[in-house]
This record gives sequence, structure tokens and C-alpha cells, in this order.
Amino acid sequence: MPFTPLDFQLVLLRRMADHNPTLVETARADLGVSVADMREANRRWQAMVRSPRARAAVSRYRSVLGAPEVRLARKVGDLECEALLWPVPLWPDLRFEVLLAPTGAVWNEWLIRAPGAPGPVLRTLADLAPWSCTVDEVARAFAPARPLEGSAPTRWGLAFTAPDEEGRAREVRAEFTWGLLQRWTGV
Repeated sequence: MPFTPLDFQLVLLRRMADHNPTLVETARADLGVSVADMREANRRWQAMVRSPRARAAVSRYRSVLGAPEVRLARKVGDLECEALLWPVPLWPDLRFEVLLAPTGAVWNEWLIRAPGAPGPVLRTLADLAPWSCTVDEVARAFAPARPLEGSAPTRWGLAFTAPDEEGRAREVRAEFTWGLLQRWTGV
């Protein structure tokens, strides 16, 4: 049975279920799939990733998601990299980005705002709702942000200072899964 873009969305959701089960449940229902379907998609993805005959990561994404919608040149420091972007129907304003090193190795895999799509206005902590923004958007809005190690390979964290609703500066830690905000806590 081929692994489909729908299955891939279920893999993204499975990792997010740890932080936002209610949002995941709603998204799963919108996709018309069961919890068992989500678990099976994740099991098949993990088997694909861990197989001794596993394809290179970029080949795996191309086989599952098809040709990228967009290919962009990205500069990371002094290096010229390539970013491959695929649509994710569950989040129409986002794209799944695979960032390739000059050697072709995958450096990063996560959700970003689609080129040209309006991003959220992030001014205070009240604007930081789960699934509303990406790592890059939060880092820019509340610069300087400091990256934190995530609790799993598909998770990232940021530490930053942001105003609360009354304008008081607060130290914050935000958690992201596949690049999408899941939650934040005050320090």
C-alpha cells in the first residue's frame, strides 16, 4: 500500500497529539480518519525511516509528497542551500519545507509559512495560540530568541522575552512540533 500525502499529514499530527490532543482530534475528524489510521500511518512512516534499505530523506519526501511545489535558494551563513516546499492541505497557509545542504543532505524538515501568505501579527503573548505560527515567525517577532533543544527529533524550542496583555515583559519558553507552535510557558 503506497504512503500518501494524507498519511504524511497523519504523521505530523501524531507527533502533535502529545501537546494538543483536542486540536489533533478535530483535524483527524476533518480528514475523516480514525485514531487507528493515524497510528498505522505513523507505524509505516517509522518503518520506512528506520529500514536498513531506507531511501535518503529527500527521496522519501519526493516519493510520498511528489514533486515540490516550490524550489528556493536559501542562504545559511555563507552557504547556498536549496529549500523544497510542499503544500499541506490541513494547513493551507503553510508549506512543509525540506532544507538541503550544498551536498544534498537534509538539514531541516518542518512547516513554514507559504511564500506570499500573510503571517500572524505577533505582538503579545496573547497572540501565541497553538498552531497559529511557526518557529521563524516567533523568533522574528520576539527577537532576540534563543533556540532550545527539543524533546524529540521533530521538536524545537525557543526562549525569548515577550510582553503580556498588560505590556509587562515576561520570559517565555515556546515548544514547536514540526515547526508549528504547540504551547508556551512563562519561566
